[in-house]
This record gives sequence, structure tokens and C-alpha cells, in this order.
Amino acid sequence: MSSRPPAGSPVTSRKGVSAWSFDGVGTALRQSGASWYYTWSTNHNGITAPHGVEFVPMIWGSASVTTSALSQAKSAGRELLGFNEPDLAAQANMTVDQALDLWPKLQATGLELGSPAVAYGAADPGKWLDRFMTGVKARGLRVDFITLHWYGADFRAGPATAQLKSYLQAVYQRYQKPIWLTEYALMSFNSGGASVPGQAQQAAFVTESTAMMDGLSYLKRYAWFALPADPSKPSTGLYLPGPKATQVGLAYQAAR
Repeated sequence: MSSRPPAGSPVTSRKGVSAWSFDGVGTALRQSGASWYYTWSTNHNGITAPHGVEFVPMIWGSASVTTSALSQAKSAGRELLGFNEPDLAAQANMTVDQALDLWPKLQATGLELGSPAVAYGAADPGKWLDRFMTGVKARGLRVDFITLHWYGADFRAGPATAQLKSYLQAVYQRYQKPIWLTEYALMSFNSGGASVPGQAQQAAFVTESTAMMDGLSYLKRYAWFALPADPSKPSTGLYLPGPKATQVGLAYQAAR
């Protein structure tokens, strides 16, 4: 399979995707123009990526800090993503001290190391990431870049892009480190679940937000959530099985 993306899908060192396996995933990766991807794991989970598309491993939570996983991460990539939303009980669910105690094992891989990706409040004093970064400094540990997630509940492209930019700027101002935005989309969470805007609104936001982020020198990488689209219900995914690009997927293809 050729690693060359189709016209209108330039490969960029910043643009990536989060992904899991589905029918046509390799072709979808190529068409998206993403230069990197991750699977919330240290392995590819059934994905065969086109040549030149980088895999970035992740240590998802405390149970993932094993000798075999760390060895696999070391052989799989150049960078390593830290714990996934440790501030949420439904995700990695870790205390700050637990994360700090385990961090030297991630650091020992020698890979460029991204912070745990909190669900929210990364720039807020006293919140999970702030306490973690304070502990990193106190213990003489290493974090090379800040990893973030962001979901916007305002479905208008302009205001949502402005809110995302404000969040990125606040996080950079607080920690003065490069940033990777490894999950982002428009999604409103409530007691009944999550709701997403229509395809046209999502596509407009993709176009505006990627143009904005490409103007931020400290924003080194970003990844839309996610490469696969759910064929049974509205989602923020880029490709239906086959693969077939959604309207959001077409907008992401064009993003530089």
C-alpha cells in the first residue's frame, strides 16, 4: 500500500488521530493525511499503518506499568504518552501520588515523555495536573511536553475555536512546555450521555480549529477524536467502515 495521501490530504507533522481497528483503517489513515496515531496502548491493536505514519505508544493507567509494556513502548516509538485521564474514575483513576510514584518507570524508557492527559482543568491551580507538575519538580522528575484533552460544548465553530485557543494558551503560560492535544472534538456531556453536533458544524470547527492551532508554535501535535465513525449513531468520527469519509473526515483531510 502506498503511503502517499490523496490530493488535498497533505501529511503534516502536527496532525494525527486516535484510532482503533475497523474495516479499512489503514486506508483511512492514509487518506486522512495524519502523520501519527495512537491506540491508547503500547501496541497497534490490529492496525497496520501506511509507511511513514508514526505510532505513538501510551501507558494508559497503573496496571499498564509493566516490564513488558514498557519494553514494547521503548521499541515502538520515540515518544511516550502518559496516563489517560487519571482525574476521572471511569478512566485511569489515579491519585497524583500514585502517578508520581510510577513515573520514574516511564521515564526510564528514555523516550520523550508526555504528561498524563487530564480530562479538564489543566491550567487551574490546585487541580490534578497542577499538583502532578508540582510533584514532578519537587521529585526531580522529567516531563517533556504537556498532553491535553479538550471537548467543546459550544457547537459554533468560531466561539469553540476561541475557547480551545484560550485553554491552550492558559496551559502553555502555566507550564511553559510544548503541548500535544491528543483528544479533541465538539461534544457535550450530560447525565444522559454525550451529544454531538451535526456534520456541517463539526466540519466547520475542524477547518477553523486546525488553522488556529497551526499558528501556535508551542502546539506540536493534535489528534481529532477519532478516526473511526460509529455507523449506528451520530459521532465525531472521521471514517465509516469501508472506509468512507464523513463530512468531518473530508474537512480533516484538507487540514494542514
